[in-house]
Amino acid sequence: MKTFVFGIGGTGARVLRSLTLLLASGVECKSTIVPVIIDPDLNNGDLTRTVSLMQRYTAVRDALNFTNNGKNKFFGTEIFEECNFRLPINNSQNVTFQEFMDMDNMTTESKAMLKMLYSDKNLESNMIVGFKGNPNIGSVVLNQFADTEEFKNLANDFTDGDRIFIISSIFGGTGASGFPLLLKTLRTNDSIPNHGLINKAEIGALTVLPYFKVNQDEESSIESDTFISKTKAALAYYDKNIGRDINALYYIGDNTAVQKGYDNNEGGDAQKNKAHLMEMLSALAVVDFANAQSNAGGPVYKEFGLASDEVENVIFSDFAPGTISQIRKPMTQMMLFTHYLKKMSVDNFLSQQWSQDYGLDRNFFASDFVNNLRYLQNDYETWLKEMEDNDVGFVPFTWNNDNLFDIVNGLTPTKSFFSRFRKDNYELFDITLDKKHVSNNSETKEQKFTELFYQSTETLVQDKLNM
Repeated sequence: MKTFVFGIGGTGARVLRSLTLLLASGVECKSTIVPVIIDPDLNNGDLTRTVSLMQRYTAVRDALNFTNNGKNKFFGTEIFEECNFRLPINNSQNVTFQEFMDMDNMTTESKAMLKMLYSDKNLESNMIVGFKGNPNIGSVVLNQFADTEEFKNLANDFTDGDRIFIISSIFGGTGASGFPLLLKTLRTNDSIPNHGLINKAEIGALTVLPYFKVNQDEESSIESDTFISKTKAALAYYDKNIGRDINALYYIGDNTAVQKGYDNNEGGDAQKNKAHLMEMLSALAVVDFANAQSNAGGPVYKEFGLASDEVENVIFSDFAPGTISQIRKPMTQMMLFTHYLKKMSVDNFLSQQWSQDYGLDRNFFASDFVNNLRYLQNDYETWLKEMEDNDVGFVPFTWNNDNLFDIVNGLTPTKSFFSRFRKDNYELFDITLDKKHVSNNSETKEQKFTELFYQSTETLVQDKLNM
């Protein structure tokens, strides 16, 4: 089964970034994920960063084998690449809205009507960086994406039993306008390939309410003061028009976090917001929908809540038991894996018995596989630190390396025989790696390496952290 995940606008791209890193850590998803970002701003920093991350994820996973009897869950979910993970919006690059509408060739009456509906600022807005918080513009421009070859190719790959999930913010321009239009196309368009399957498919959606604000900038068209009014208007529209076409609708937002402002960048490479806890939890909505039994009886409405609204810095224990069991162990294993690879030099690796046993030479540690893995792990650390530095903060881990296993906030590692004699817990890590026997002559070096670290980190979190 495949789940086609449409991430609309900057929020959609950031949620897909979180989803990619959660899946890299081994969070279980029972469906192949087909991510597609819809954003006219092709240079959007959030978009380009996420696309690069997903490309490296697929490169790492393609080198691994998940059909054997191994235990490895790192990169366990297939992320299938379609149309370079992006759905282009035709004829919207480096033109103003009035140029897109071909206003110069309109009749006098049509021009007058357009001026009644749109302000001069709207008409003169350059769409190279998207719709700048104006869903009234986005709803017109996005209306033509179903005619693109890329969208038709996506539809051609849709099979019986596949699902669709849509991620969008409700307080901006691209997401607020794109969600209803995409949903309408999927439910009613009978000219797209496989329309019989797509029109009746199970569709879930995540509506992201305001969870940040942008700093005031007189040169920018984006104003945080309008976020709430736009949200109220969109919610009223959704209430009347969305429910009958959706199987599961997820809501998430955080009214305690809107006091912290991001830099006011209308788009382009500069729009690269810090990761936020809301985006990670939004990614879990995708997993929830993909893993659920049939949602055909909907609509089902879901929200995410913490144990207390007064928490300023969230740790694992602030989640419900189901969420803790879903993410704490895999995220901790990936954290240990990341720390080890970051700590050790190539010469350290080559001196280890496990490395020699599996024939992991200098060329292996300089390979594209290891380089892509390191890139993903560096972004994993960056992602965690960005969430920690945001408001509300997510601080699941401590960065105190004096004790490698004193890593999870709220958990005290158990003492072992080795801790009496060794201050450097990387020695215990090495001992665990040496004890594991995952070698199989039929497996590739990439497979042996990843399997070894999955099994070793699993043993370590069990023995030291009782996970």
